Amino acid sequence: MRNKILCADCIEALNNINEPFVDLVFADPPFNIGYEYDKYYDKVKSKNYIAWTKEWMTACKKALKSNGSFYIAIGDDYAANVKIIADEIGLYLRNWIIWHYTFGQQTKNKFARSHTHIFYFVCDKEDFTFNDWALRVPSDRQLIYNDKRANPKGKMPDDVWTEFSRVCGTFNEREGWHPCQMPENLLKRVVSASSNPGDLVLDPFSGSGTTAAAAVQLGRDYLGIEISADYVKKSTARLRGLSRKKTDVKKQVEEIRRLLIDMSIPARKILADDNLLEIFGNQLAIRLNGQGRLDNEQLVSALGELTV
Repeated sequence: MRNKILCADCIEALNNINEPFVDLVFADPPFNIGYEYDKYYDKVKSKNYIAWTKEWMTACKKALKSNGSFYIAIGDDYAANVKIIADEIGLYLRNWIIWHYTFGQQTKNKFARSHTHIFYFVCDKEDFTFNDWALRVPSDRQLIYNDKRANPKGKMPDDVWTEFSRVCGTFNEREGWHPCQMPENLLKRVVSASSNPGDLVLDPFSGSGTTAAAAVQLGRDYLGIEISADYVKKSTARLRGLSRKKTDVKKQVEEIRRLLIDMSIPARKILADDNLLEIFGNQLAIRLNGQGRLDNEQLVSALGELTV
């Protein structure tokens, strides 16, 4: 079961497997807050939602290899329950990430909600994939202070992610037929960190197909499970337009785009500062991990195209 989106209930589908086969799971389940989905009622009794959460988490863990990783996005109301369930089924917490986004959901009588919890679990706390080189960004010691003590490989991003805006209705990225869509670049961070090319990435609530789209673009295989036949049809069509085979040049350009987002610095500013350009080029070489380093002229040309 690779490179397809199944129309099925994820608990039923995963409980039928005989042995673990998945390297990475990313789950963005319904939050039980009343979203209008096609085939799911998103406002059930709390005890029923918690019991269901344990069922699907257990089914996903059953599919996950012993060295696999498991990310779960969840809202405030049930974040604590997810952590407790993870402890009960033998998952180990590596990070409790806060995704803080712009364009928060406005409220009338309390502070506006502008974050989601993302749990990062592993099955084995000693044996797991984590590609730090694919995530590192230049530190302030490099960018601001020119401090020789700075790690030349850059620093790891914080566990509060502010780089990724919520996907709003006016965004080009938005698939208008699904009510709840994660940013593609956020998924690329997860997939880059916790899987390798050729690994299998599972999304048990595939929805608009963003996890699969990120996996395809990064050379991973994917398996989506989605209960709505309409969402399966539309997300499968979305994936047809994505190429699994990319030239080194395309990989480099995509990594430039991702690094720009992770650094939150526009290409124009980098082009206007020779020191910043050098730092950016060095960080890009680390992220490409031997897939080819761009010389200064090539880097300037690529960044210039991104400013148009």
